[in-house]
Amino acid sequence: MARDVWGKDEEGGRSMEAQLLEKILMAGLTEQRRARRWKIFFRMVYILLFLSFLVTMNRESVDLPGSTRDHTGVVDVQGEIGAQKEASAENIIKGLDDAFANEHCKAVVLRINSPGGSPVQADRVYREIMRLRHLHPKRPIYAVIGDIGASGAYYMASAANDIYVNPASIVGSIGVIMEGFGFPDVLRKLGIDRRLETAGAHKAIGDPFSPVSAFDQNYVQNLLNEVHQQFIDAVVQGRGNRLHPTNDMFSGLFWTGTDAIRLGLADGLGSPEDVAREKVHAPTLINYTHSNNPWDAAAHKIGLSAADSLVTALRTSLGSAPDLR
Repeated sequence: MARDVWGKDEEGGRSMEAQLLEKILMAGLTEQRRARRWKIFFRMVYILLFLSFLVTMNRESVDLPGSTRDHTGVVDVQGEIGAQKEASAENIIKGLDDAFANEHCKAVVLRINSPGGSPVQADRVYREIMRLRHLHPKRPIYAVIGDIGASGAYYMASAANDIYVNPASIVGSIGVIMEGFGFPDVLRKLGIDRRLETAGAHKAIGDPFSPVSAFDQNYVQNLLNEVHQQFIDAVVQGRGNRLHPTNDMFSGLFWTGTDAIRLGLADGLGSPEDVAREKVHAPTLINYTHSNNPWDAAAHKIGLSAADSLVTALRTSLGSAPDLR
């Protein structure tokens, strides 16, 4: 059967070669459209990130409503304390510094509702509170604990001039924890031979698939004891002779707000509104809390390659650092 130059046979039908060529061309067009859509998408992402950066840069020049009148500043410590959490040292310190930069802010309330978290983050905030107290002796910092102010959150609170609680608040838990799991017996029962090579005799401390040696256990325990002693020293320095130490005060136990007052871990009952009204005599509350900017977080993840950053965001890290919880 003869075909003409247009790929048609003598009966006017289309040849298989013409149909295949058409499919190839259509596939190419589809791929071009798809690539163009992704290019537009990533351009929009970069534009939004840039706009977010501009908003963040201009944030400092925007006055909070009421900040030109005498008021009490508020900085929130909500949830777990950690470097990438809302309750990070960076966010809390920014809020404190912003509040003290305003001469109309007569005092600051650290409004706490947190079970604790990173000892490093807690210590950074503790030191900043102490620094601000030294620089501004006439402008106090009060800690007000809501549902819970335990472990690392109490670490921070102990630096404040005074601590106020609710009768039902949970306060204390002055201790350090490092947690993990161990599976060496499981591997042995399954007949699995795990091969672990290290450079450094103790590089595999904490490995969940290896048995724990006496050295490993003692070493980690000494590390925890050292961090625990730092915690105790900070509380003793911050609270001073207001503390009424007991044998179990620094054991990791926690108490109600009422018992915390009795033990000298807190100074009295009160809410942020009570403190602003009765202690500061500036009842207007203005919140200086900094929050994680979602676009800043996205920019950090995207980096040089948007696609690679999306994969990175799905990765999780194993292991556990000392924790004040």
